Amino acid sequence: VQLVESGGGLVQPGWSLRLSCAASGFTFSSSGMSWHRQAPGKEREFVASITSTSDSTNYAASVKGRFTISRDNVKNTVYLQMNSLKPEDTAVYYCKVRFKDYWGQGTQVTVSS
Repeated sequence: VQLVESGGGLVQPGWSLRLSCAASGFTFSSSGMSWHRQAPGKEREFVASITSTSDSTNYAASVKGRFTISRDNVKNTVYLQMNSLKPEDTAVYYCKVRFKDYWGQGTQVTVSS
């Protein structure tokens, strides 16, 4: 199983970023996926999840209305569109296969003026 996140970077408050997670080594189209994040000195927390068919999504209260999770089962990729970014969104963002202990290496998102 391989999960490779990309798309992180340094942005100003209010800007947007789109994270991608390219998956391989398992049946992506049958697997729910999720995004999590870990800020410095804090525990890793759930951000968003999506079912295998995209028929249901779920978000943490802190990102609801600003972030959107989506997926492309042809490209074996899950995305996290992040709008109206805030300094408190600064963290390493990880993708994960739901109900499995498969994690990517993470991508750094820094929101700062």
